[in-house]
Amino acid sequence: MGYTALYRKFRPSTFSEMVGQEHITKTLKNQIIANRVGHAYLFNGGRGTGKTSSAKILARAINCLNPKDGEPCNECEICKGVLSGSLTDVVEMDAASNNSVEDIRSIREEVNFLPTKAKYRVYIIDEVHMLSTGAFNALLKTLEEPPEHVKFILATTEPQKLPATILSRCQRFDFKRISNEDIIKRLKIVCEESGIEVTDGAFNIIATLSEGAMRDALSILERCVQDGNNKIDEDKIKDLVGIPKITFINQITQSIIKYDVEGALKSTDNILNEGKDIITLLWEIIKYVKDILVYKASQKVDLYSEDEIKQIKEIAENTTKERLIDLVYKLSELENSIKWSTQKTIMFQAGIINLCNEQADKNQGLEERVEKIEKYLKSGNGINSQSNVIPVSNIQMQSSFSSANYNPSAVSNINNKDVNANTPNITQSTQKSYTKKFSNKSEEYWPQIIKDLKQNGKIVLYTNLIGTKAVEINDMTVGIEFPNGMTSFGKTVLEKQENIREISNLVSIACGKEMQIKYLTNNTQQRQITKEESLQNFAKESNIPFNIIE
Repeated sequence: MGYTALYRKFRPSTFSEMVGQEHITKTLKNQIIANRVGHAYLFNGGRGTGKTSSAKILARAINCLNPKDGEPCNECEICKGVLSGSLTDVVEMDAASNNSVEDIRSIREEVNFLPTKAKYRVYIIDEVHMLSTGAFNALLKTLEEPPEHVKFILATTEPQKLPATILSRCQRFDFKRISNEDIIKRLKIVCEESGIEVTDGAFNIIATLSEGAMRDALSILERCVQDGNNKIDEDKIKDLVGIPKITFINQITQSIIKYDVEGALKSTDNILNEGKDIITLLWEIIKYVKDILVYKASQKVDLYSEDEIKQIKEIAENTTKERLIDLVYKLSELENSIKWSTQKTIMFQAGIINLCNEQADKNQGLEERVEKIEKYLKSGNGINSQSNVIPVSNIQMQSSFSSANYNPSAVSNINNKDVNANTPNITQSTQKSYTKKFSNKSEEYWPQIIKDLKQNGKIVLYTNLIGTKAVEINDMTVGIEFPNGMTSFGKTVLEKQENIREISNLVSIACGKEMQIKYLTNNTQQRQITKEESLQNFAKESNIPFNIIE
């Protein structure tokens, strides 16, 4: 006798052997006991959750000569005929390969004939969503009013692809994903009967990898014993399915948390040299970071040994929830980018290096905080007579404005309507004032551009351009000089494409033609000035009292 795969050998033969679908099996048994079996059923659910097995059990149960409590006996002539496939009254059809109108028409012709031995002729149509539109139409009438001796059981993983006319003619049962606990219970029974020794950690890994599909769990188990060794541990499973060892995953994650580029690249090289798949590696890192986040929030985590939990605790204590959440998002974005790249290794290594860039990480956090302040200032909600906080967008800036003659009390009584009406628009009023006042000389229009940036709430740009000068390099390019050098944060802000476009547009308006800009600096050493300091400098210069709240 030929070899039989584990998932076929241990396919449930009764409803009581079904795993994790008690809400369905109980209903079906009650219908059989009460002799109220419907004429058409739709079994829906993910792969490996028991749809086809339930359909076969139901087909035997309603035809069994000696049923007991709604279960088939599996011993009578009918049950044995269905199990062996010799009974023609139970027909299994794969709609993926038999999806034409002709296939359904053959069923319509057969239903008129009485069953040969069984009480009912049962049609089990698997992957029914694969039927063509014409085939569905051909099935409609027969499905709605079949002869009394005919039952239909349809199974699908994608019920949304079925026409509403089909759905309305069936009793629908939704099979849920099987829990890890139920999968492990069933695996232990299979291993006991098959003489396979599996550690508890290995059971947990198999259940997690199966993603709620019992068939997948049995397939993984079978793969692990193909070498003739019936002893299975965690390392054996990870080697067979290509999962990196938790030690490497921990090392990479720790390096990212510590901004250790060298350590992260060394760990990734060790894994890649073993031939591990990059997408699988990323999935493991994302899952590990997620588990650290769960532990930090609840002090609980599953599927790890005591030593591994200690390592997770150590990482959780050295980082924040916000950083972990940000890492999950960034790693997921990296995974999506790599999927469509032809240079997966390069993309992966570049992404890991970027995650270890501490300065970029800090600048991003600062930018988000200052953007909130900018929005607040521009919203007009900052005027408060008690705190004397005045938003920039509500201050009427004149072209002759300077920090020396600016008086907050002089503008505190300005009517909001007048202020809004007089606030210059950077694309309209600014353009008019430039063309009237300036003769395309950079020393004239550049100071006004900086003032207008401040007036229109572009605080980040304004604070990083204070003290700069503009020089005409040629007919198409204007250089912006930074006498004191460009700060590391300022470089990050000013080199953003949207900010380059903003400044270029203003310079082009002032010059009356399209111009490009180029940043010029004689000081290559970048000063470490934070974004908070830039905002404080702006507030101090403009005599605007406001606080930065963490």
